[in-house]
Amino acid sequence: MIVKHGMNYLSVLNSSRNHKLAPPLAVLRRQQFLIRVLGVRGENIMQESKFEADADNILRAITPVFDPNRHKGQAGKVAVIGGCREYTGAPYFAAISALKIGADLSHVFCTKDAAPVIKSYSPELIVHPVLEESYSVGDRDKDHISRRVVAEVDKWMERFDCLVVGPGLGRDPFLLDSVSEIIKHARQASIPIIIDGDGLFLVTDNLGLVSGYPLAILTPNVNEYKRLVQKVLNCEVNDQDAHGQLLSLAKQIGGVTILRKGMSDLISDGEIVKSVSNYGSPRRCGGQGDILSGSVAVFLSWARQLILANEGNLIISPTNPTMLGCIAGSALLRKAASLAFEDRKRSTLTTDIIECLGRSLEDICPAC
Repeated sequence: MIVKHGMNYLSVLNSSRNHKLAPPLAVLRRQQFLIRVLGVRGENIMQESKFEADADNILRAITPVFDPNRHKGQAGKVAVIGGCREYTGAPYFAAISALKIGADLSHVFCTKDAAPVIKSYSPELIVHPVLEESYSVGDRDKDHISRRVVAEVDKWMERFDCLVVGPGLGRDPFLLDSVSEIIKHARQASIPIIIDGDGLFLVTDNLGLVSGYPLAILTPNVNEYKRLVQKVLNCEVNDQDAHGQLLSLAKQIGGVTILRKGMSDLISDGEIVKSVSNYGSPRRCGGQGDILSGSVAVFLSWARQLILANEGNLIISPTNPTMLGCIAGSALLRKAASLAFEDRKRSTLTTDIIECLGRSLEDICPAC
């Protein structure tokens, strides 16, 4: 077709539907843009698939079967260190989630003000009102009261399979100092420790509390992760190399396991990186991180039991119990959140997600 002088491109395009013309420049540009975007997205999907954990099979492998010969406590004893005047929901969410998944006993060590409130949420929790805040402690009494607080927690320590430190903890200086000592005692007793919420605020400023401890798990959200990266790696978060940066961060902190929460949860112990990407819920109500910390505590306890009972004969990957606990906890929370959102939509709350934990685990790993 011959285009007459002065005829614009649009008039030529519309002149005849039978004429085969090259598409307008704008269309070509859009096509090229889509090709580039889809190409990058395809590369990202392929990259993610390399790291994606086999979460369902891990859940099946580490979830214990019901055995009439087992007794109370053998399916897990979890303790949450947190709960103050301002925050009573977070420690409850973490502790009750552990029970809903299958732990036998769940304790909460909190301040005296928080204890009656947390007890009122559920009779299932064992609540210890032993933590103290600065407002109730005189300068002369600080050392004595701090030692008393640590001793109250320490006498229970050997009974626990895992500690969750941070949900609803707050940032009171005296309280944080006491919790620092509790972390040190847990570490000396080789008790796994999951650090979440305000516990991450404490640990980021005192990395020696967890550095080099392979049974420590950090579960930062986007802002907490940013602080960790800036403190440890002295740079900004690099999402273009998210896996490599997470690997370096975990390695720099001495082989702790880090579960970086996000659209895909990324998990590393400084040796490998795994991701959990199954879809959860678009609803971002507060408290889901507390569910995660309680869930990881249970699965970490079960993974350790399984590995100790089958040393040398266990075929599962990865083999690090902290990695297994993080993968299982992340996957289960996402499934429960999806089920809750399917039912509740915009009104979905953390309590709705908690109620879906048992059903979610049952779908993957039936009890009978």
